[in-house]
Amino acid sequence: MSLKNREALLRDLTPEIARTSRSWYIVFGILLLVFLLGIYGLVRQIDKGHIVTGMRDNVVWGVYIVNFIFFMGLSYAGALVSGTLHLFKTPWRAPVIRLAELITVISLAIGPFFIFFCVGRLERIPYILAFPRIQSPIVWDVIAILTDVFGAAIFLYVSFIEDFAILRDAENLQIAPWKKKMFRILSLGYRGTEKQKRILSFSRNVMAAMIIAIAIIVYSVLAWIFGVTLQPGWHSTIFGPYFVIAAVFSGVGLLIILMAIFRKIYNLEKYITLKHFVNLGIVLFVIAAFFGYFTFSDYLTKWYGSVKMDKILIDKLFTEFRTYFIFANYIGILTPIIIIAIPRLRTINNITIASVIALLALWVNRYIIIIPTLETPFLPIQDTRHDWLFYSPTWVEWSLTAAGVAVFGMLFMIISKLAPIISISELEEAEEKNNLKI
Repeated sequence: MSLKNREALLRDLTPEIARTSRSWYIVFGILLLVFLLGIYGLVRQIDKGHIVTGMRDNVVWGVYIVNFIFFMGLSYAGALVSGTLHLFKTPWRAPVIRLAELITVISLAIGPFFIFFCVGRLERIPYILAFPRIQSPIVWDVIAILTDVFGAAIFLYVSFIEDFAILRDAENLQIAPWKKKMFRILSLGYRGTEKQKRILSFSRNVMAAMIIAIAIIVYSVLAWIFGVTLQPGWHSTIFGPYFVIAAVFSGVGLLIILMAIFRKIYNLEKYITLKHFVNLGIVLFVIAAFFGYFTFSDYLTKWYGSVKMDKILIDKLFTEFRTYFIFANYIGILTPIIIIAIPRLRTINNITIASVIALLALWVNRYIIIIPTLETPFLPIQDTRHDWLFYSPTWVEWSLTAAGVAVFGMLFMIISKLAPIISISELEEAEEKNNLKI
């Protein structure tokens, strides 16, 4: 690539690296306040115990587990999308692949914390880690998650090396000296030689294949933890692929939403175009169809089997939780299908709205998988308050949920201050191969 074109890319893709706008501080400040509110809620929970939450002896899991499953699903989807786009050298991948990579790592950094919030005695966590029961599937889930964290972090870092080298050598880029020093250290002496390019390309291909496999294993293990129980609604062999499809459904939706946000606030209309939204919208369409099929199959077998506890659960879903059920399994699935299926509706705004609905619907889907089942035990709990038999999230749980979302946004904003949100090296490679016009 010519020096002139590289300078144009640096000018377009590094505005927040060189300077910080007032709007950045405002948005970051709002997210920080939300985060601090969550910290206050956590302090209250540590001080008072689970009595400040909606969790009781009957419903021992709540919104925290829903959030854990949701964020882990996002991480898997990010790994699958970024790994697949890289391995297959998809021509239009350049402007979106880094967003997918960041979704993977940031979601993995947030999701496991919600497990700790479920622990009533936080001071006992070291004992859980020091004396694990190897027979427990949860232990294997922890091992799988840790492996996924390290693998995804390495894959993300490898993808950044070329850009760090570009930013290190950019003479006209006015940035703080400490950032220049950071780029020099993180680039690991990369100079773009043929040998270095081969090594880096090989490393990225290996890591891309690994994180796809690891992510499938991680989310499958998570699904099996539910499936191997005898709880109504969970004891199902379909949970493995069902969870994986659901994860991709939510992750693609989130990727589209982030594309729309960064396209607008960073003026990236030149790079993130309607083509990218339509292409990912088609992926969302296909995944929504598969997700709808798996959802129908899961509920059909429960309803048709007429097992007593499953029947009670289905009745509960169709009565007490019917609003959640309709939104999660009808509106959330059919909306992206209808919008993407009709060509004249395939606008950036419509595809983004469909993605927002799909993302919210998937969270609600996780909710109605967890809560109604726990409210339908095999053996009723004796001599307890009636309202304790049912679950309703408190402000503490909602504050920590909002804090998780806020941290997700803050980490994206911080990273955008340290590195381009769109990969410069990917754009240069695409231009050289005449696969992308910029």
